[in-house]
Amino acid sequence: MVILGLTGSIGMGKSTAAGMFRYLGVPVHDADATNHRLMAPNGIAFDPIADAFPDVIRDGRIDRQLLGKKVFGDPALLKQLEGILHPLIRAAEIRFLHDQQRLGRKLVVLDIPLLYETVGEKRCDMVAVVTAPGFIQRQRVLARQGMTDDKFSAILGKQMPDIEKRKRADFIIPTGLGRAVTFQYIQGIVDHLS
Repeated sequence: MVILGLTGSIGMGKSTAAGMFRYLGVPVHDADATNHRLMAPNGIAFDPIADAFPDVIRDGRIDRQLLGKKVFGDPALLKQLEGILHPLIRAAEIRFLHDQQRLGRKLVVLDIPLLYETVGEKRCDMVAVVTAPGFIQRQRVLARQGMTDDKFSAILGKQMPDIEKRKRADFIIPTGLGRAVTFQYIQGIVDHLS
Protein backbone atom coordinates (compact mmCIF):
# COMPACT_ATOMS: atom_id res chain seq x y z
CA MET A 1 0.00 0.00 0.00
CA VAL A 2 1.36 3.40 -1.00
CA ILE A 3 0.94 6.14 1.60
CA LEU A 4 0.76 9.57 -0.04
CA GLY A 5 1.08 12.60 2.20
CA LEU A 6 -1.01 15.56 1.08
CA THR A 7 -0.04 18.98 2.38
CA GLY A 8 0.10 22.65 1.52
CA SER A 9 0.09 26.01 3.19
CA ILE A 10 -3.10 27.72 4.34
CA GLY A 11 -5.43 28.68 1.50
CA MET A 12 -3.69 26.56 -1.12
CA GLY A 13 -6.65 24.25 -1.80
CA LYS A 14 -5.74 21.14 0.15
CA SER A 15 -9.33 20.38 1.17
CA THR A 16 -10.47 20.61 -2.44
CA ALA A 17 -7.64 18.32 -3.53
CA ALA A 18 -8.48 15.82 -0.76
CA GLY A 19 -12.07 15.78 -1.99
CA MET A 20 -10.87 14.98 -5.50
CA PHE A 21 -8.80 12.05 -4.23
CA ARG A 22 -11.92 10.78 -2.42
CA TYR A 23 -13.99 11.21 -5.58
CA LEU A 24 -11.47 8.97 -7.36
CA GLY A 25 -11.96 6.30 -4.71
CA VAL A 26 -8.80 6.92 -2.70
CA PRO A 27 -9.33 6.74 1.07
CA VAL A 28 -8.20 9.95 2.78
CA HIS A 29 -7.38 10.43 6.46
CA ASP A 30 -8.02 14.08 7.30
CA ALA A 31 -5.98 15.22 10.31
CA ASP A 32 -8.03 18.44 10.68
CA ALA A 33 -11.36 16.58 10.66
CA THR A 34 -9.96 14.13 13.22
CA ASN A 35 -8.89 17.10 15.35
CA HIS A 36 -12.43 18.52 15.20
CA ARG A 37 -13.96 15.17 16.21
CA LEU A 38 -11.53 14.80 19.12
CA MET A 39 -12.39 18.29 20.41
CA ALA A 40 -16.16 17.88 20.11
CA PRO A 41 -18.10 17.64 23.41
CA ASN A 42 -18.15 13.84 23.13
CA GLY A 43 -14.58 13.61 21.78
CA ILE A 44 -11.80 12.04 23.81
CA ALA A 45 -9.74 15.26 23.82
CA PHE A 46 -12.56 17.39 25.20
CA ASP A 47 -12.04 16.67 28.89
CA PRO A 48 -8.23 16.98 28.85
CA ILE A 49 -8.48 20.30 26.98
CA ALA A 50 -11.27 21.53 29.30
CA ASP A 51 -9.09 20.64 32.30
CA ALA A 52 -6.01 22.35 30.86
CA PHE A 53 -7.82 25.39 29.41
CA PRO A 54 -11.09 25.82 31.35
CA ASP A 55 -11.56 29.42 30.20
CA VAL A 56 -12.05 28.35 26.53
CA ILE A 57 -15.23 26.38 27.24
CA ARG A 58 -18.34 28.23 26.06
CA ASP A 59 -21.83 26.73 26.21
CA GLY A 60 -20.44 23.23 26.73
CA ARG A 61 -18.11 23.41 23.74
CA ILE A 62 -14.49 24.32 23.12
CA ASP A 63 -14.36 27.80 21.60
CA ARG A 64 -11.71 27.05 18.99
CA GLN A 65 -11.08 30.72 18.17
CA LEU A 66 -10.53 31.55 21.82
CA LEU A 67 -8.28 28.52 22.25
CA GLY A 68 -6.30 29.55 19.17
CA LYS A 69 -5.80 33.08 20.49
CA LYS A 70 -4.68 31.68 23.82
CA VAL A 71 -2.09 29.19 22.54
CA PHE A 72 -0.69 30.79 19.39
CA GLY A 73 0.97 33.59 21.32
CA ASP A 74 2.41 31.27 23.96
CA PRO A 75 4.78 28.46 22.87
CA ALA A 76 4.44 26.64 26.22
CA LEU A 77 0.64 26.56 25.99
CA LEU A 78 0.78 25.51 22.32
CA LYS A 79 3.10 22.66 23.27
CA GLN A 80 0.69 21.64 26.05
CA LEU A 81 -2.25 21.56 23.60
CA GLU A 82 -0.22 19.65 21.01
CA GLY A 83 0.75 17.18 23.74
CA ILE A 84 -2.94 16.41 24.19
CA LEU A 85 -3.98 16.34 20.53
CA HIS A 86 -1.05 14.98 18.53
CA PRO A 87 -0.90 11.50 20.11
CA LEU A 88 -4.66 11.10 19.64
CA ILE A 89 -4.53 12.21 16.00
CA ARG A 90 -1.59 9.88 15.38
CA ALA A 91 -3.48 6.95 16.96
CA ALA A 92 -6.46 7.64 14.66
CA GLU A 93 -4.12 7.75 11.67
CA ILE A 94 -2.58 4.39 12.64
CA ARG A 95 -6.06 2.83 12.93
CA PHE A 96 -6.97 4.27 9.51
CA LEU A 97 -3.81 2.83 7.90
CA HIS A 98 -4.35 -0.56 9.53
CA ASP A 99 -7.97 -0.69 8.33
CA GLN A 100 -7.04 0.31 4.77
CA GLN A 101 -4.21 -2.25 4.66
CA ARG A 102 -6.64 -4.94 5.80
CA LEU A 103 -9.03 -3.91 3.01
CA GLY A 104 -6.24 -4.34 0.45
CA ARG A 105 -6.05 -0.70 -0.67
CA LYS A 106 -3.27 0.12 -3.11
CA LEU A 107 -3.18 3.85 -2.31
CA VAL A 108 -4.22 5.99 0.65
CA VAL A 109 -3.79 9.68 1.39
CA LEU A 110 -2.82 11.27 4.70
CA ASP A 111 -4.12 14.85 4.58
CA ILE A 112 -1.83 16.65 7.06
CA PRO A 113 -1.62 20.46 7.01
CA LEU A 114 1.72 20.67 8.85
CA LEU A 115 3.24 17.53 7.32
CA TYR A 116 6.77 18.87 6.87
CA GLU A 117 6.68 21.02 9.99
CA THR A 118 5.97 17.92 12.12
CA VAL A 119 8.32 15.62 10.14
CA GLY A 120 5.24 13.65 9.05
CA GLU A 121 6.76 12.97 5.64
CA LYS A 122 8.75 10.16 7.30
CA ARG A 123 5.46 8.26 7.67
CA CYS A 124 4.71 8.60 3.95
CA ASP A 125 6.07 6.90 0.86
CA MET A 126 5.60 10.06 -1.21
CA VAL A 127 4.30 13.61 -0.74
CA ALA A 128 2.03 15.80 -2.86
CA VAL A 129 1.96 19.54 -2.23
CA VAL A 130 -0.92 21.77 -3.30
CA THR A 131 0.11 25.23 -4.40
CA ALA A 132 -1.31 28.41 -5.89
CA PRO A 133 0.08 31.88 -6.57
CA GLY A 134 0.42 34.05 -3.48
CA PHE A 135 -2.27 36.52 -4.52
CA ILE A 136 -4.81 33.69 -4.87
CA GLN A 137 -3.78 32.23 -1.53
CA ARG A 138 -4.23 35.63 0.10
CA GLN A 139 -7.69 36.13 -1.48
CA ARG A 140 -8.85 32.71 -0.31
CA VAL A 141 -7.59 33.12 3.24
CA LEU A 142 -8.79 36.68 3.81
CA ALA A 143 -12.28 35.65 2.62
CA ARG A 144 -12.55 33.34 5.64
CA GLN A 145 -14.69 34.48 8.54
CA GLY A 146 -12.63 36.00 11.34
CA MET A 147 -9.42 36.15 9.32
CA THR A 148 -7.25 39.26 9.44
CA ASP A 149 -3.97 40.26 7.82
CA ASP A 150 -2.19 39.85 11.16
CA LYS A 151 -3.64 36.42 11.78
CA PHE A 152 -2.79 35.34 8.23
CA SER A 153 0.81 36.55 8.67
CA ALA A 154 1.08 34.74 12.02
CA ILE A 155 -0.14 31.48 10.48
CA LEU A 156 2.28 31.80 7.56
CA GLY A 157 5.07 32.43 10.05
CA LYS A 158 4.46 29.00 11.59
CA GLN A 159 4.36 27.20 8.24
CA MET A 160 7.24 26.18 6.04
CA PRO A 161 7.36 28.47 2.98
CA ASP A 162 5.49 27.18 -0.07
CA ILE A 163 8.64 27.22 -2.18
CA GLU A 164 10.41 24.92 0.29
CA LYS A 165 7.45 22.52 0.36
CA ARG A 166 7.46 22.37 -3.43
CA LYS A 167 11.20 21.60 -3.47
CA ARG A 168 10.68 18.63 -1.15
CA ALA A 169 7.53 17.24 -2.81
CA ASP A 170 7.31 14.23 -5.09
CA PHE A 171 4.22 15.73 -6.75
CA ILE A 172 3.08 19.34 -7.09
CA ILE A 173 -0.63 19.97 -7.56
CA PRO A 174 -1.52 23.44 -8.91
CA THR A 175 -4.80 24.77 -7.55
CA GLY A 176 -4.81 28.24 -9.04
CA LEU A 177 -5.59 27.28 -12.63
CA GLY A 178 -9.14 26.02 -12.13
CA ARG A 179 -10.60 22.83 -10.75
CA ALA A 180 -10.35 20.95 -14.05
CA VAL A 181 -6.58 21.39 -14.15
CA THR A 182 -6.24 20.40 -10.49
CA PHE A 183 -8.35 17.30 -11.12
CA GLN A 184 -6.17 16.30 -14.11
CA TYR A 185 -3.05 16.46 -11.96
CA ILE A 186 -4.67 14.40 -9.21
CA GLN A 187 -5.97 11.85 -11.71
CA GLY A 188 -2.43 11.53 -13.04
CA ILE A 189 -1.04 10.93 -9.54
CA VAL A 190 -3.68 8.30 -8.80
CA ASP A 191 -3.03 6.53 -12.11
CA HIS A 192 0.73 6.62 -11.51
CA LEU A 193 0.57 5.30 -7.94
CA SER A 194 -2.21 2.76 -8.43
